[in-house]
Amino acid sequence: MIDQAKITVQGGHGGAGAISFLRRKGVTQTPPDGGDGGDGGSVYLRSTTDRNTLLDFRFRKVFQAPTGAKGGVNGRYGAKGEDLVLSVPLGTQVYWIDRLIADLARPGEQILVARGGKGGRGNAKLKTKTDRLPHRAESGEPGEVKELRLELKLLADVGLIGLPNAGKSTLLSKLTAAQPKIGAYPFTTLEPNLGVMLWKGKSLVLADIPGLIEGASEGKGLGHDFLRHIERTKLLLHLTGSWEEYILIRNEIVKYSKELLKKKEIVIISQADRYLPEELKSRRKTLVSHRLRPLVVSALTGEGLPELKDKIIAALSD
Repeated sequence: MIDQAKITVQGGHGGAGAISFLRRKGVTQTPPDGGDGGDGGSVYLRSTTDRNTLLDFRFRKVFQAPTGAKGGVNGRYGAKGEDLVLSVPLGTQVYWIDRLIADLARPGEQILVARGGKGGRGNAKLKTKTDRLPHRAESGEPGEVKELRLELKLLADVGLIGLPNAGKSTLLSKLTAAQPKIGAYPFTTLEPNLGVMLWKGKSLVLADIPGLIEGASEGKGLGHDFLRHIERTKLLLHLTGSWEEYILIRNEIVKYSKELLKKKEIVIISQADRYLPEELKSRRKTLVSHRLRPLVVSALTGEGLPELKDKIIAALSD
């Protein structure tokens, strides 16, 4: 998944003004009539639902709007350069000089990122009391140039988190119609998967966040690249098999952003079908002793899935 990009945007150069004089038969000193050049086109970023990655900006890094046309005779203005509108996926954040300047979280939101240059004045505009026949015109102004950093943060209601092989992809496939890649080895999921859960008249977007490991907040494994995607979620489904696993992931999340502590959370003992009844009981008892109220779920057998869906709806309705 391409969820970060650095690009350069440049407004179009303003068109040059014209040097021209009104033609009159038998008159040698005719008045200037050179028109102004057109303004250069500007560059905009606009959010759309038609894209879900920043792939368009992976190989092409420079985007420039068209220049304005040169002014004409008889006071004709040059045509304005056409604006360049770049489509980005919902959830794209725009940074300039390490400062957030836009968070395009709604469809059709648009931001001006590079203004086009102003067109130059033709000699008709440069006439003065002391120079009534100017033989000069202005060049157009250059457009703005900015280096931007684009960062995509998924827009999901619920984020599934846990260690690699915690069963997030499988659970996502059972809660939604998503078909993520599933395998019995670490880091099966190399990019976030999205799915829509339909339950009792409600429609929610769930995101399976790639497996986190110890040190994820410091850039280890895959987690550091995707921790940002849980920042927008309203609810976390924390899949775990023990207190040690739970606290490991919790610590990494807190190191990344203490604000994530404020998010609602449902703790899930996932893959319950893998444990013997007594072992499952012991694991649940340990989590309860730490003031957690885990829900026992098996995506394979369907155990706990209806209750989990109810809890998700209830948590997001509060």
